[in-house]
Amino acid sequence: MTVETYPEKLAPNIQQVVPFLWVSNLEASLRFYLDGLGFEKTREWIDDGKLRWCWLQLEGAALMLQEFSPERRPPGKLGEGVSLCFQCKDALAIYHAALSQGLQPQRPFVGNAMWVTILPDPDGYKLDFESPTNAPEESLYPIEK
Repeated sequence: MTVETYPEKLAPNIQQVVPFLWVSNLEASLRFYLDGLGFEKTREWIDDGKLRWCWLQLEGAALMLQEFSPERRPPGKLGEGVSLCFQCKDALAIYHAALSQGLQPQRPFVGNAMWVTILPDPDGYKLDFESPTNAPEESLYPIEK
């Protein structure tokens, strides 16, 4: 048996991290991500004529979705405790775009020197859209009337 050795510092190797979300209803999730947020489906796995898995892309962000089969779905609420933080140039633009698509994002607030708007997906995965700001901490975005 040989032991592989690696140099102390490896050459850059990691290209991207892509969250893999198990969902309860792939069609509902696709409506949310494609129609609501503007993601594009760039890869898919179809088995027996049914979409089983897909890769979604929105600019520099990507997600993978796969639907649980009924016998493999875990007990409890999906998405609980999971936050995906999207670093944006303008989180407020995401907020307005989500509203225009009939979605219900949380009112933006300032946290850690960033505007943050939060939008849960159909399974409760929390999507945080964040962008740098000079506004005071804990500021709330004004609601239009």
